[in-house]
Amino acid sequence: MRLALPRKYVKRLWRTIIEFELLSEGDRVLVGFSGGKDSSFLLYALRVLQETAPFGFELGAIHVDLGFEEPSDDQLLEEYGHQLGIPLYLEKTQIAQVAFEERTENPCSSCAYFRRAVINQTAVTQGYNKVALAHHHDDAVETFLMSLLYSGKLQTFLPKSHLDQSGLTVIRPLVYLREAEIAQLIKSLSFMPMPSRCPLQGKTHRWKVKTLIRDLTRENRFVYTNLAAAMRRDGVVELWPPLPSREELRQKHLHIMRPRPAAAEEKCSANEPRGRQ
Repeated sequence: MRLALPRKYVKRLWRTIIEFELLSEGDRVLVGFSGGKDSSFLLYALRVLQETAPFGFELGAIHVDLGFEEPSDDQLLEEYGHQLGIPLYLEKTQIAQVAFEERTENPCSSCAYFRRAVINQTAVTQGYNKVALAHHHDDAVETFLMSLLYSGKLQTFLPKSHLDQSGLTVIRPLVYLREAEIAQLIKSLSFMPMPSRCPLQGKTHRWKVKTLIRDLTRENRFVYTNLAAAMRRDGVVELWPPLPSREELRQKHLHIMRPRPAAAEEKCSANEPRGRQ
């Protein structure tokens, strides 16, 4: 397989790596490889950068079979790893069964939690110091809005984060690429991404938010860019103060509804009729 990427993709990948300090000499990076378009592109992109980077780093990939009724296509995944010359770890699990039993309404968070646990454990066991995930810019914006709508929090995932318990660093090199750009380029590769096995595909909270952002952006092209700008810490912020506790509210009530004696006396004096001068 001839490894190459258009210049605009390479520039944005390096911009991300440099700005957020994602890679350095001697890193051993384990890529979360679901077999979908995003992780397939990430694996390919990092392999391209590995050949031209001014420093050396190693790559590995891990696929976590979640245990859906239709299993992963192991042969397809192994062939792609072989073409790229990247070692692939295949982990068979029953995560889907556990996730659906625990949260029948929205098992996505449980599924993601256990999947990350398997990836991180494999990374530690195999001697990797970094885990690369294929979240792109659309994912970050959608997560930002999802957190606000479903959790009441202004937050999203970071391009780089350190896990104290495992000592691993999680990196997301695709955060400056849009989903449509990845989908366009993946068509030019010899690898055909594996369809999602999840029965909730297209029915999740994320899918609803993705559709909402798309529809609103069609009406106003600045909706997406405004959401992206709001994710930054230097975004303009005008928020209400924190919700007061019962004691804080009681003190405010006493202060406003029961004037201090001096203030009450002044009020009374002001209301007394004045005598003739």
